[in-house]
Amino acid sequence: MIAVIIGCEIGFWALLLLGLAVRYLTSARQLSTILLACVPLVDVVLLAVSVIDLRTGGQAGTAHGLAAIYIGVSVAFGPQMIDWADQRFAYRFAGGPRPERPPKTGRAHAARERSQWFRHLAAYVVAGGVLAVFTLLVGDTARTAPLWMVLGPWGIVLVIDFLISFSYTFAPRREKSS
Repeated sequence: MIAVIIGCEIGFWALLLLGLAVRYLTSARQLSTILLACVPLVDVVLLAVSVIDLRTGGQAGTAHGLAAIYIGVSVAFGPQMIDWADQRFAYRFAGGPRPERPPKTGRAHAARERSQWFRHLAAYVVAGGVLAVFTLLVGDTARTAPLWMVLGPWGIVLVIDFLISFSYTFAPRREKSS
């Protein structure tokens, strides 16, 4: 299962980079659109493999929990990652505008940190939903209990991220004086 997760991560970046290369280095716009549309299919493949593995008697464990995390992070952060890569690719290879850097100080930085935390929360919720679907499809809560173990440590990380992200609301970073 870990190999499938790694393969899906490689597939995500390979399809993304290939789609962007075709978009900006060739005139095959339609092919580029098809390749970029296939990027979310990587998540569908991972979901399907996980469900098939669990339904055919595979031992529910951390790997399936990691698959749920991967899907949650992909849903919450995927569009942002694709946009990030697209901006840099356009700048580097197609004379596009220089990508804007995220704000490092002040209220704008605090707002971005809060926004990123809400994405993190969305990833957590989506992963929990995927785990619930896995549990329902297997139909045996005792057998799928190990799946849920991944949410505990991630929950701690989510709380720490909250404290850090929202601390900038009350104490924004200041410009360094020279």
